[in-house]
Amino acid sequence: MKNILFFLGIFFASQLFGQHHITGTVSDAENGDPIPGVNVYISELSSGVVTDAYGKYTLNKLPEKELIVQFSFIGYQTVYKKAKLNDKDLVIDVALDILVIQGQEVVVSGNFSSAQHQSTIKINTVSVKKLTESGSPSLVASITEVPGVDLISNGPGIGTPVIRGLSTSNILFLNNGMPLENYQFSPDHPYMVDEHGIEKVEIIKGPASLIYGSGAVGGIINLIAEPVAPENRITGDVMFQYFGNTQGIQSNVGIKGNQNGVVWGIRGGVNSNKDFIQGNGETAPNSRFNRADLKLNTGIVNNKGSFRLFYEYNRDNLGIPNEFSIASETENQRKNKVWFQDLANHMVISKNMFYIGDFKMNFDASYQFNHRKLNGSDQTPVYNLVDMSLQTLFYSLKSMYAFNEKTKVTFGFQGMNQQNKNREAPNHILPDAISYDLSGYALVQAHLGKRFILEGGLRYSYTNLNVPEQSSGQTDNDGNEVIIRFDNDFSNLSASLGTTIKLTEKFFMRLNLSSAFRNPNIAELTQYGLHETRFEVGDPNLIPQQNQEADFGLHYHSQHTTFDLDGFYNNIDHYITLSPTGDTTTGGDIIYLYSQTKAQIYGGEASVHFHPHPLDWLHFEASWQYAIGKQNSGGYLPFIPAQKIHFALMLKKAKWKDLRDLYIKGGADIALAQNNPSEFEDASGGYTLTFIGIGFNILMKTQLINISLNATNLLDITYYDHLSLLKEAGLYNPGRSIVLYIKVPFLIKN
Repeated sequence: MKNILFFLGIFFASQLFGQHHITGTVSDAENGDPIPGVNVYISELSSGVVTDAYGKYTLNKLPEKELIVQFSFIGYQTVYKKAKLNDKDLVIDVALDILVIQGQEVVVSGNFSSAQHQSTIKINTVSVKKLTESGSPSLVASITEVPGVDLISNGPGIGTPVIRGLSTSNILFLNNGMPLENYQFSPDHPYMVDEHGIEKVEIIKGPASLIYGSGAVGGIINLIAEPVAPENRITGDVMFQYFGNTQGIQSNVGIKGNQNGVVWGIRGGVNSNKDFIQGNGETAPNSRFNRADLKLNTGIVNNKGSFRLFYEYNRDNLGIPNEFSIASETENQRKNKVWFQDLANHMVISKNMFYIGDFKMNFDASYQFNHRKLNGSDQTPVYNLVDMSLQTLFYSLKSMYAFNEKTKVTFGFQGMNQQNKNREAPNHILPDAISYDLSGYALVQAHLGKRFILEGGLRYSYTNLNVPEQSSGQTDNDGNEVIIRFDNDFSNLSASLGTTIKLTEKFFMRLNLSSAFRNPNIAELTQYGLHETRFEVGDPNLIPQQNQEADFGLHYHSQHTTFDLDGFYNNIDHYITLSPTGDTTTGGDIIYLYSQTKAQIYGGEASVHFHPHPLDWLHFEASWQYAIGKQNSGGYLPFIPAQKIHFALMLKKAKWKDLRDLYIKGGADIALAQNNPSEFEDASGGYTLTFIGIGFNILMKTQLINISLNATNLLDITYYDHLSLLKEAGLYNPGRSIVLYIKVPFLIKN
């Protein structure tokens, strides 16, 4: 009853705010002509409108707060204006310049929602447009264009992101700020995500953010949902994509509406692929995969706040190329028949933002049901080898208070309850278990004069993990039944201190010192059994892994050039790793053991985007990434990506007749030899992959149809990537692929 009264009080308090308006005109900075169809959007409120035929707009029912208004239109530079609403309405007129180099964006994944240049931690963003131009069949593969982000791959359908040499349980994958939980302790278990219906991906590299807790020691990847429909409009889009290498067909349809602040949306799609073709022209047997996705959302957006409800369903059938399936799958087809993961994921998210006095409040919650099956073949003892489910309830209350324009504080509380349950299948990769987590944090950001931003904070977390006594279903080499039980608490402190120093209007640097931790997961503590071809044994005496990282970054931006240089040093106490012991079970399977060691990972990234004036059509992009991971006891860490260099030359035209955002690009991705493998890895040779592409938006009446054609591994190179798990099966990475993308928007109600 007290909780009900509390939330009723929040609701009625939110009714006290006045209604304010922002009006204005958007025009072309070059000729002064009004621009119709410009998106005018306030991400904090999930609310926006579109300029009319005369370039005019009106934002209604706004709270008496400081807001950031975004003005965006294809072919023009996106503009952000700060609007402080007091006791009167505002007029904001904007003149848009032709897009030369993409400027800073408003980001929400950091400790404070702000423009990128005002954040003390480096946050990379990848737009939906960039994702489609990559030519990759999955979202996770697409974001590897960001320096410092790589991919552990088990084929085009199974990929686990790597951020600065850390992966699996060391990074968090977020959907709208809610953590995805899908047995990510293993690189064989991909994140079930759909890139359609999102606006962008935000990436934090390193443990500089305290607001996500255990598991974010390597960084976070956050999918940001697409904006709601403009007021009193119903819009939609149809997308089609063809992947030449896998003969993959992907289609997606979405519709969304906004009637006087009541917003809704529905989106669904399928993605079907045959086995991929290696660079040597041979098929990679059983690398096929099939996906289906459904998204629903509804909510209310007005001057009182934003109250949104999301539902997502993902279904994946992912073929596993191993020695058994390679021998049996001789026909290249789409249907998964043997040795494949049958995965289903349901996720419900409630996101709510409102104001209480001078406090901005966010109350978010999510429920996730992840169902995992592993199917074998008629050669295995049973067809359904693994059948287990993971239920996760996550909730978060966050508040931000501004003492004045220069000093802000954010504090919050988070909790998570999780249950793993095995069903009738014989292999219990993980035991039945229950865990819960409680944590609280506080961060302060201060603007010291015009050139310094200082930010620091603390977080305390408490976790309990309980594994009731149960049989592992296995016997040891002496024939004794192995019983599993575990009940223990973990608690820890995290801290960070960072600064942004504005050296000039165009040049600034960042420095962050942070200490973060992650608790050992269920697999690392209790696992005792066969995981595909490895017999894995956990250690109940593992303690939390502790990371201390220093990050340094330089950033320069001008109208025609952007440059970034970042370096990091990550010292890791009690680094948790899985290594083969050299011993085997009575059945001949190699035993792998979880253990801990002291380690360091260090390296850096650099990127440049140069647009020489007055050659407005020419763009040059380049990036470099380097990481090395060492154990104090000697030797190197596993899954450390090779040093990579990226070059791209692009010809761009913002407007040409009826075409918008026309580009023609070509370039190369160079991977150097990885001669520092871990004790149980092989060294990998270097390789160079070339790519080309063309894309544009064509204006059909009032709609812009997006078309692109991209080719990757143009020369059909035969190579092994160092992070490919298919090397063990003797399979090369995919060869040449030509990808066609078409997106057609439509307007139902204006």
